[in-house]
Parts: sequence; structure tokens; C-alpha cells
Amino acid sequence: MPDVEFTNLFAVVLIALLAPLLLGLAPRLRVPAVVLEIVAGIVVGPHGLGWVEVDLPVQIVAVLGLAFLLFLAGLEIDVHQLRGQVLRLAVLGYLVTLVLGGITSAVFSAVGWVNSALLLAVALSATSLGLVVPVLKDARKADTAVGQFTIAAASVADFAAVLVLSLVFSTEGGSAGERLVMVGLFALLVVVTGLAVATAGRSRRLGSVLVRLQDTTAEIRVRAAVVLLVAFVALAERFGLETILGAFLAGAVVGLVDRDASSHPRFRIKLEALGYGFLIPVFFVTSGLRLDLRGLLEDPAALARVPLFLIALLVVRGVPAYLAVRTLGGRATAATALLQATSLPFIVTATQIGVVTGLMGPVTAAALVCAGLLSVLVFPAIALALLRDSRGRSVKPAPAAERGADRPA
Repeated sequence: MPDVEFTNLFAVVLIALLAPLLLGLAPRLRVPAVVLEIVAGIVVGPHGLGWVEVDLPVQIVAVLGLAFLLFLAGLEIDVHQLRGQVLRLAVLGYLVTLVLGGITSAVFSAVGWVNSALLLAVALSATSLGLVVPVLKDARKADTAVGQFTIAAASVADFAAVLVLSLVFSTEGGSAGERLVMVGLFALLVVVTGLAVATAGRSRRLGSVLVRLQDTTAEIRVRAAVVLLVAFVALAERFGLETILGAFLAGAVVGLVDRDASSHPRFRIKLEALGYGFLIPVFFVTSGLRLDLRGLLEDPAALARVPLFLIALLVVRGVPAYLAVRTLGGRATAATALLQATSLPFIVTATQIGVVTGLMGPVTAAALVCAGLLSVLVFPAIALALLRDSRGRSVKPAPAAERGADRPA
């Protein structure tokens, strides 16, 4: 057996267990588990108490965790809901986000905080679909007009941000033109694969075999999804693109093919159990282990970047939500703006790429991640409060929003 130490991985998975357990024992402590996982990683990591290090086993599981996080984010995208007024406002909102992000990032670049204003603009442009959707579902708002607008905007922002990051800032090398060609070829391959999978799924013989094996120890649907995930990640790497693009598109393909889940209702639950039960928490704890807060804590001027980045995140992603104010109403639009400005996983990914490529310093990366942590901690709670009136009833969106959400393209 190879001489590999699993002590650090044990510490990481122990933190992943204790974080939600602590929150479960203290229900009044309304903190998302992901925040506690990253903070715990900071405390016990090399830049904190120095108890845990990022060795090879931790790195491997963390990479798989990032891939699965993007996979589940892609899985949340419902292509059939992206149509009509909802899609138009989501796309227009993201264009506004890019403009605001470019202006904001140019200011931060002018004062020397980042070496690439475009990278910062992209980092600020995403919404954490995987974090926002559970919040809306838990509050029973996912099927309302507010929920549909928010999910559509988050879907467009997540996909566009992952695509731009992979296209422009890939660590695999090559010119932007070469990567653009590679993205086109990769997209074509994704479409062909999706059509092949969908066609195979219509086979009665294969379908009966899948139904027979899906809830046995074979877990055939889960295995097939993992194969598709790893295949897309490997292909993205071969094409010189960021692996996160492959993981995200793999989830989108599975979500598109798995539109009718009547014959396999536990499929997505099993995927979430694998991701959120093991792989994804390791990624977040490891992100905390790698985060160096000393530069922020030792320099008050550097620490001031955190609230400024938080405000920038709210402006860049929140302001575009007001394109829908006439259909949603002021109070619901404010809630949508806060939910759209909730972002963390993509910020963590973008800052890691920025540090590796030298386009972002460790201090700025730490400040951005801290701003993301605060957005996850504060924005959803305020948004849910805004979605209720003084008597605790849900705010009803204007009828036009309902008509717009159902209007065909």
C-alpha cells in the first residue's frame, strides 16, 4: 500500500461533520454551514493554528468537491424555465452586471488592488445558484415569480461567469482565440453527447435495465452521472479549458436529460448525498485552509477592502434586479437583488485562479472571499425578511410577473 497520510483528510472531514452538527444543536445560530466550514479551515489551517495542512489526499478530494459543486449547480438549471420575459430580463441583467462590474473593477484596479480589472469583474458577476435555490425552496418561494426571476438570473450569471473565466483566464495556457475555438468544439461535443444520452434514454430495453439497477448496489444512474462528470472534466482539460466548465456543463446535460424523474425520484437525492455529504464540504474546508488572513488583519487599510468588496457585490449583482421592479414590486425586487448578490463558491474558484496566474494578490483574494462569506451570511436572511409583510405573510408579486414567467419565447 502506498505511503500516504490520511491524518489531514480525517481532520477535514471531521470539521465537515461538526460544522452542521453544531448548527443543528444551536438552531438560533443562523449561519450557513459553508461559512462555518471555511472559517474552521482558516482557524486550524497553516495560517491559523497550524494543525491541518493541504496534502495530496486533501487536494484530490477538494478538486473532486469543486467539480461536484459545479456539477450540482449545473444540475439546478432548468432550461425549460429559461424563456420569455424571464430569460430576457436575466440576460439583460447580466449585461448590466458586466458594465457595472467593469466600472467598479476599474476603480479597484486604479488603486492597485488587482492586476486585472476584468478578472475582478467576472468574480463579482456570479450568483451562487447552489446556495440561493435551497434558500428559496426552504422558504417555499422557488415556484413564485420572485423565485423564478432569481433562479433564472442566477442560472444565466453562473453559466456566463464560468464560461468567461474558462475562456479568458484559463490556467492551461494558449491564446484567447485558440481557447474560443476550443470552447466551440467542446460545446459541439457536449451537444452531441447530450443528444446521444437522451436518445439512449428512450430505449425501452435500456430503460428497463436502468430502472431495475438504479436502487440496487449497482446505483447505475449515479455511476453514469459520475462517468459523465469525469468525462466532461477530462475533455475540458484536454481542450485547454478550465475543468469547472466541464463539470458545470455535465450537470446541465444531466439536468436536461433527467427532466422527467418519475421513474427515478431518488436519483438527485443520491447525487446531493454524495456531493454535500462528502466531497463539497472538503472543498470548502480546504478553501479555508488555503486562505491567508494575516495580510488583512495586520493592515487596517487592507481589511477595509472587505466591506468595499461587499458593497461592490451588492451593486454589481443587485442593481440589475431592478429591471423587474415594475413586475415584482419594490419590496420583492429588493429581496431579489440581495439573493442575486449572494455569491461564494465562484468567488473562491476565481480568486484561486487569480492567485495562481498572478492576476490577484493573496490579500485581495482573502478580502474577496471574506466579502463572499458575508454575502452568504447576511443577504439571504434580509431577503427572506423582505419577502414577508409585518404579519408574516408572503408578499404576492404583481400579476404581470406571473404572466411574464409563463410567457413562451
